Amino acid sequence: MILKIKEAGYSLRADVEQALRSVERHVFVPGSSLEEAYANDIVVTKRGPDDQVLSCLSQPSIVALQLEQLEVRRGHRVMEIGAGAGYNAALLARQAGPGGFVTTIDVDADIVESASDRLATAGVGNVQVVLGDGALGYRPNGPYDRIVATVGAFGIPDAWLAQLTPTGRLVVPLRLRGSVSRSIAFERCAEGVWRSVDHRMCGFVPLRNGVADDPRRVIPVTADRTVLLQLYQEHTMDPAGVVGVLDRPRSEVWTGVTYRPRESLEWLYLWLACVLDTSLCLLRVDPAAVDSGLVSPMFAQTTMAIPGPGGLAYLTWRLVDRTEDGGKIMEVGVVGHGVAGAELSGRVAEEIHAWSERYRHCTVQFEIPSAGTGASNRCSGRFFLDRPHRSLIAIWR
Repeated sequence: MILKIKEAGYSLRADVEQALRSVERHVFVPGSSLEEAYANDIVVTKRGPDDQVLSCLSQPSIVALQLEQLEVRRGHRVMEIGAGAGYNAALLARQAGPGGFVTTIDVDADIVESASDRLATAGVGNVQVVLGDGALGYRPNGPYDRIVATVGAFGIPDAWLAQLTPTGRLVVPLRLRGSVSRSIAFERCAEGVWRSVDHRMCGFVPLRNGVADDPRRVIPVTADRTVLLQLYQEHTMDPAGVVGVLDRPRSEVWTGVTYRPRESLEWLYLWLACVLDTSLCLLRVDPAAVDSGLVSPMFAQTTMAIPGPGGLAYLTWRLVDRTEDGGKIMEVGVVGHGVAGAELSGRVAEEIHAWSERYRHCTVQFEIPSAGTGASNRCSGRFFLDRPHRSLIAIWR
């Protein structure tokens, strides 16, 4: 498993690697084979009636990423939001040591019971599994040196910030807009402002059944459901207006913006999340829809789409050149459909070009402001992202 994490491009600090080697992952998924337990992939532990994933062991590389961001030290008191199978709590307990303590919270009684049992089986004693709404935290065991959410959040509850020590750190997989999420590590600065010290692209099962849950829905774009669009709480469009949009007039815009092998799309995604009101939403595509020519996604079965009034646009790309060693150089394009499809695809293409010209080589920092209101200033690369609880500011430097 360690080798697979490193092969995926993640470097590991010595303390993180030691924790991963010390805690046996298969103990927390007794129904899985050893191959499944130690693969660099999620292991689903609970599904809803519609087959939606409700709880899982996160992909080991993402677990390692968050452990790196959190920087747990001996003697730390840690709160985890989302107990899952208890595996992550065991890793945190290993890092905190005998003098530290981990409180992990989950909203489902069966998950709390099974996590408690598996932690006991693994011989982990410095963890308490609590039944409750993770968004409210757990004051009796605070204040905490570290708080980590292992579930996705859209808002940042005040309780998390209030239950940290003055030098504490919060790590949360934050959905910024649409399907664009990043695991962000925040620390407290002057005058009540929290600033990011690290952030990485990621995705997590969302918070649910509480004051900060993040509902989402999947709607069909085609009548046969071979193309599906993920929408979120900020999207108010009528799903009926999306069905059949791919059968309407199509427009293509090629941006001139290219990607070489191993270049990440994450910064382009982040820029579009900042500048587009409806952001980027995951479009899932059945191979039959690709083979028929109905849709041309970036990847075999997914791409990012931009829904809008009277239209839908999505990202695509095409081969335009090769590197000296034969690697593909791809040009990003935008395909639009519907009455407003051409206008929408043109707007998205303009934003992609603007990002490449001015912001492609910038760094980004996030802030949780002390005041709940603000305004974006595109000229200075500052974007106010309003949301429930505490708002967020993204700053391109």
